[in-house]
Amino acid sequence: MRYVQLAHNYRDPATGQPKAEILKSLGRDDEVDVEALKRLVRSVERYLSPDDGLQRQAARAHGDEVRLLDSRPLGGAWVLQHLWSELGLGRAVEKVAAGRAFQMPVERALFAMVANRALAPGSKLAVEEWVREDVALPGLQDVPVHQLYRAMDLIHDAEEEVQREIYYSVADLLNLEVDLLFFDTTSSYFEIDGEDQPDGEDEDYVLRRRGHSKDHRPDLAQVVIGLAVTREGIPIRCWVWPGNAADVARVQEVKRDLIGWRLGRVVTVLDRGFMSEENLRELQRAGGHYIVGERMQSGKEAVEAALARPGRYQKVRDNVEVKEVVVGDGEARIRYIMVRNPQQEARDRQEREQLLERLKAELERLRSPEGGGHGKDACRLLTHTTYGPFLKQGKDGLPRIDREKVKAMERLDGKYLLRTSDDTLAAADVALGYKQLLEVESAFRSLKQTLQLRPMHHRLSRRIRAHVVICWMALLLIRVAEHRAEIAMKDAPTWDRMRRELDRMHLGTLGGAAGTFQLRSETRPFQAQLFTALKVPEPPKVHTASTPAAL
Repeated sequence: MRYVQLAHNYRDPATGQPKAEILKSLGRDDEVDVEALKRLVRSVERYLSPDDGLQRQAARAHGDEVRLLDSRPLGGAWVLQHLWSELGLGRAVEKVAAGRAFQMPVERALFAMVANRALAPGSKLAVEEWVREDVALPGLQDVPVHQLYRAMDLIHDAEEEVQREIYYSVADLLNLEVDLLFFDTTSSYFEIDGEDQPDGEDEDYVLRRRGHSKDHRPDLAQVVIGLAVTREGIPIRCWVWPGNAADVARVQEVKRDLIGWRLGRVVTVLDRGFMSEENLRELQRAGGHYIVGERMQSGKEAVEAALARPGRYQKVRDNVEVKEVVVGDGEARIRYIMVRNPQQEARDRQEREQLLERLKAELERLRSPEGGGHGKDACRLLTHTTYGPFLKQGKDGLPRIDREKVKAMERLDGKYLLRTSDDTLAAADVALGYKQLLEVESAFRSLKQTLQLRPMHHRLSRRIRAHVVICWMALLLIRVAEHRAEIAMKDAPTWDRMRRELDRMHLGTLGGAAGTFQLRSETRPFQAQLFTALKVPEPPKVHTASTPAAL
């Protein structure tokens, strides 16, 4: 009679002799629970590297004469490929490419650049090596860099058509609510000397120009990028303008481009950077409406009237209360929505009180014999960005706290003011719609940080435009993934976290006497949760096989 035991061999530190420590007795060998042993082996293999795990799986399947020839991340590219196909991006590209004389897989080349942007952002030259050496990309083993540039030229030549086809496919499939769009712009700079000049080209087409920089680099040439995002945070359209493009020109183009798309009532939500009467008039043409943030310290007569108007606030949800104020009559009529956050109001009050205490201490020090009186310290306080708004200069030339300014600040605690041209929107919808402008800001952060929009390794304007569209397509895929995770998972991960976990699933190429084949690593529990949440099937365990003659 034989018994099966799980043992651990070690060397006795006292005698130096090897000994066996019995960890678990599994019973008689004719009664061993084989399935339980398999589960134990799988549990142990979770702690192996993808390479080690693949080798052990291959050895069990094909004997010990197996060599691991290659191992690459698979999970992230697999998810992106399924979203790419499900959302119809591949079909949209193939439809646009039809009729053009391409002797290359342009759809695969474009997907390679989009997947690289979402998984391991690099230059287009780096994409060529990445595909060949570093990733298991479905349907593509190699793509020369000149094919990548050909695919970029297609994106440039048919930019409007590509974006429209993708929007129609995504909007129908996801049943997107597009009656309310959030729009904003950002800038991306180039570390070059000077700026590009028209030199015979259309001046509006030359992109790298100096202008108002949201990256705080007015010394460098830049481009301006616009993004339209749904209330779910799904980006449906992008634009690229010269770095010196005027706000009103951007607004006109956005409205013109969206008119022909099968959109219902579009209420464009803008931040205070677009707050000009000319921009607002342009937005209302062709039946459009807007929600825009208003500067409460602008000094405008209508704003002051709105701030002074009494009235009750209505609670919309926790920490959001609204009050509607209409100023003026007829064509001069302006509809404002005052929004108050009680918790933020308390925090603003506390922060101001603490600031005033510090300011009083500074003023006392200034008036002391050691303070220096009318010296540089007094000028520093009066011009200080934090302290200055609460000060005025006394008759003796010394700064002092201006109680009228403090009182004016108190009435702004926890509040912001919105202006809208749409009388059919409830005050609550206006407030909540403006809060969703954060979705655009989140999209810009993803563009600049996760997808590494810059540095742009391009000089030609057409390549810059194509690069931005590729980044937008990658952003579309990762935002759909994040949105699905938010719906299906309690602690929804960001794309960064999903990407790291998915890329721990490897595809190994193994070779031996029986031939070569590709085998993926086992699915981890968190990976299984992600596949379910993202509505993506798990990759097959065995991908390809060949006979010994193919070696």
